[in-house]
Amino acid sequence: QVRLVESGGGLVQDGGSLRLSCAASGFTFSTYAMSWYRQIPGKEREMVARITWDGDSKVFLDSVKGRFSISRDNAKRMVYLQMSRLQPEDTGVYLCSVDTVDGRAWGQGTQVTVSS
Repeated sequence: QVRLVESGGGLVQDGGSLRLSCAASGFTFSTYAMSWYRQIPGKEREMVARITWDGDSKVFLDSVKGRFSISRDNAKRMVYLQMSRLQPEDTGVYLCSVDTVDGRAWGQGTQVTVSS
């Protein structure tokens, strides 16, 4: 059973930084691409960043390019989202996700709030 558990969210001031973590279990982590999404109130859920199974290729939402980075540690079954120069518009619930043969799985999410 796929399980994704996010942590690291919180309240930060405009321009601050946070590092989100996602602990994965229940599937062969090292063979799957991993993604971070966010849910902002009043907006559709959007993909923020994605990293291939080997970490060699990364994709970012245009609005976070140059501010966010994604990484993974296959030995620890962890994926990270380093967020810098945070803006109030980044406020939302951030979710870890994986597409396995059984479909897309989600974590419960972690709240990120950026105050102006």
